[in-house]
Amino acid sequence: MSTGMNEPGSHDTGLHGYDEPMVGPLDAPERPSGFHPVNVGHLVMGVAFAGMVLVWALVQGDVVDDEELRWLMPIPWIVAGAAGLAATVWGSLRAGEGRA
Repeated sequence: MSTGMNEPGSHDTGLHGYDEPMVGPLDAPERPSGFHPVNVGHLVMGVAFAGMVLVWALVQGDVVDDEELRWLMPIPWIVAGAAGLAATVWGSLRAGEGRA
């Protein structure tokens, strides 16, 4: 009786073979729409980072004075929170569409 690594029932952990075919993005089942789930954490931090860069650019370009930073710095966080809230609500509304 042979105990080859690529025979059915063997548990090969090397790169020689696989017991089941690999499933990739091309083998994924079709979705009814082109939308994909949004990672809300990535969205919020991306919007916040873009807002901070915008505030920095405004200060460096002398468009905004340094004294105005007190009210300008919270704006990216508020916008990022609103974007996260909107993405969460929209995602739950779209998930509810499939159930009806």
